[in-house]
Amino acid sequence: MRVLVIGAGVIGLTTAYFLQRDGFEVTVIDREDGVGRGASGGNGAQLSYSYVAPLAEPSVLAKLPSLLLAHDSPLVFRPRLDPAQWLWGLRFLAAATRERARSTTAALLELAFLSRDLIEPLIADESIACDFRRGGKLVVYPDEASFAAARAQVEYQATLGCEQMLLSRAMCVGREPALAGYAERIVGGVWTPSDAAADCAAFCEQLADRLRGRGVRFELGREVKSLRVRNGRFVGADTDGDPLAAEACVLAAGSHAPRLARSAGLHLPIYPLKGYAITLPVPRGARAPGCSITDIRRKVVFAPLGARVRVAGFVEMAGHDPRIPQARIDALAAAAREVIGLRADLRAELQPWCGFRPATPSGLPIIGATPIEGLYLNVGHGTLGWTLAAGSARLVADALARGEPTIDPRPFAYD
Repeated sequence: MRVLVIGAGVIGLTTAYFLQRDGFEVTVIDREDGVGRGASGGNGAQLSYSYVAPLAEPSVLAKLPSLLLAHDSPLVFRPRLDPAQWLWGLRFLAAATRERARSTTAALLELAFLSRDLIEPLIADESIACDFRRGGKLVVYPDEASFAAARAQVEYQATLGCEQMLLSRAMCVGREPALAGYAERIVGGVWTPSDAAADCAAFCEQLADRLRGRGVRFELGREVKSLRVRNGRFVGADTDGDPLAAEACVLAAGSHAPRLARSAGLHLPIYPLKGYAITLPVPRGARAPGCSITDIRRKVVFAPLGARVRVAGFVEMAGHDPRIPQARIDALAAAAREVIGLRADLRAELQPWCGFRPATPSGLPIIGATPIEGLYLNVGHGTLGWTLAAGSARLVADALARGEPTIDPRPFAYD
């Protein structure tokens, strides 16, 4: 069977990998002229298998006024004359219940554990050099209230198979000495030894090379304009060049997926959540963090990548605005100085980046078959695309092969 995969980010490429391995004839198409150029290119680099709780949870409701109104807020809502933005926001608020958050967490953990079991052997078997390191992850909390909420989440996730530990301030610094200068801003932390970090862009580049060597066809710098459907079945795609025919299609186009889905009569509740990142070299003689770190106060993550550190954060609901305000980059550089003591005074060193995370209101990606025969989805992973990529790809490949799914796919079904 010929399968067209739309999207050459980490989601599309891992999908192509498992499909090709299962015997399908695969073509990957992307509007960019290279792979991993969208949200995969400069993401937070964390493989957060055990830290998948959705943004939509009850405590966020009380925090919304301060988050939205503060000038330096990590969450920014820029109102637009865009019905999709407002509808997404209303659905987000409706999803922010304890019951929904817990059921979402349980489903995401199962998918994340599957991804962990698949991505690490893939990296090793394919000899992909992407600065992979299973150094664990430390999430630090600024006050007793946030730490108490973290304690409750750890206790709940323990019932789902997560191995996490609560650490005091002193234990946080003992675990990660790079936090020594920030200790007074920390009440405690959650340590997850199984989490990891790796350079997603490097992974994408090298995985694409492996796939080309196995006969996967790449159509890069070529944009899909619409999906062709005849008598309720996918038959091909119209592009800015010649049309492409295939017996099946996997839509993995990130934040651009809703537009293409509409051409086939499907509605995807996905909105781009803009984020920013910088990548810093570790100066000679300086010490890089030994593990991934998340500072809950700032909503900023720090991931060691060999001789570099990726610093990423912020959530902006502003549509596909590609501008990178200097204030955001300065804030990330300041976070690197204050939290982990890594100075980044030369702007030429920062490698500023922004990307658009394709998020659903609930936090659950949409994976699997659609009402249109031959059309499948692998979209809506939000901030967890790198973490969930391999497991999501396996579920899609299971669906196309019509075999027994590796895990229960129902939480991720198109509704």
